[in-house]
This record gives sequence, C-alpha cells and structure tokens, in this order.
Amino acid sequence: MQNSFRLTMLAGAALAAGMLAAVPAQAALTPVGMELSLLIDVSGSVDANEYALQMQGYVNAFNSGTVHAAIAGTSGGIAVNVIQWSGAAQQSESLIFTHLTNATSSQNFATAIAALTRAFSGQTAPGSALSFAVPLFGANAFDGAKNVIDVSGDGAQNNGIDTATARDAALAAGITTINGLPILGEVGLLAFYENNIQGGANSFTLAADTFADFSAAIETKLVAEITGQIPTPEPATMALFGTGLLGLGLLRRRNRAAA
Repeated sequence: MQNSFRLTMLAGAALAAGMLAAVPAQAALTPVGMELSLLIDVSGSVDANEYALQMQGYVNAFNSGTVHAAIAGTSGGIAVNVIQWSGAAQQSESLIFTHLTNATSSQNFATAIAALTRAFSGQTAPGSALSFAVPLFGANAFDGAKNVIDVSGDGAQNNGIDTATARDAALAAGITTINGLPILGEVGLLAFYENNIQGGANSFTLAADTFADFSAAIETKLVAEITGQIPTPEPATMALFGTGLLGLGLLRRRNRAAA
C-alpha cells in the first residue's frame, strides 16, 4: 500500500512539473519613465503637403537635441509608438512601442517615422483613435511610470465613437494623461480639443496656428510630456491650460502588473 501511495505521489509530482515546464515564462516588463502614444491625424482634410509638414515635424522633434536631453534625463528612457488615424475603422499602429534612451535611439525612431507611408485619408474619428490606442499600453513590453496619449489633428470629430466618452474611458482604464495638439484653421477646434480630448493629470492643449508651425509645437510638447513640465502659456492663452491644472493630482495611475 505504501509503495502504491509513493508511486502515485511521484507520478503526480512529475505531472505537475511537466505542466509547469509547458507554461512559457512571462518576460519581465522593462520599466520606463513614460509610455507615449502619438496619435497622428491623417484624415482627408489633411492634404499631401500638410501631411508632409506634419510628419516632418515629428522627424525634426526626434532629431532635436532638446528632446534627446529630455529623454536622457528620464529614468529608464521612454517607450513611444505611432498611430495613424482617420475614420471610425481607420487606425494603424504604424510603429510599435520602441525604447528610446539617448540621441541614437531617438534619431533611429525619427528615421523610422520618415519612412512611413500614409495609411488613410478618410473622415475624422479621434474618439475611435483613442479607443484603439488604449489596449496597446497593456500589450507591449514596457511598464511606464506614466501612460500618455498625444493627439494631433486639424479637425473636430465627424465620425466614430464620441470623443469625450472615449477620453473618459481611456482615463478610467489607466491612461495617466491625454494631451492635444490641434492645428488651427477650423472654427471651434481649439475648444473641441480642450473639452473633448484633453484630460488627466497635468494635461494640456498646445495649439499650432498652421501646419508650418507644427514642428516647433510638437518639439515643445514632447519635451513637456517627457519632463512633466507644462509649457508656460502667454497670458492670452492662459485658458488653454485650465482644465489640465485643475486636474493635477486628482488621478492615480493604475499600475500594470506583469501577468
């Protein structure tokens, strides 16, 4: 009886060991100072020249020494992806989350952006773009001290999920901050970004007057997001930052634990 019991126990132990061996080890997440998702509007209102100016702005920013210094000064660097978006069913993660720690990795990311081709040219659905972006934070190889979504575009919603609803859902799901960079021209666009896209701790909306101004605006915005220092607005634009300042400290990041 004892021998039979011992054999049964040994067989059970062997089976358990085999089952454990069959489960792949979960790779450890790389800690970074920030996970940043860049949501770039490529809807039909953005013509070919404006698209080129917008993308060149991102290239210039990631080639900027000011951005390099901000990244180097962040513990663990940052992880960044690029999403091109247009209509309700038109979103593409054009560049997956990539680890940037210094000038070289940032310049390589700039080169990757420069090589992208335009994904869409449809309607404008920023809410659907936000909903698309959120799950990608939990599916990458990084664990950010903060999770930030950066939305740029030249038009208000005319398609897709309600933008404010999508923003609120993103914040509830653990996104720390959503910032906006509207490229002005459409009547009421600045207010739309402030009221429907901007949200979370330290959030802000920084506008570019034209596509030609986009390069300087996105560089300033990236440095602010990386360092956590909100750009100081001119007195006439102080209202731009009211919502973000009121929200300072009200949200807590829901840390993502490795499964």
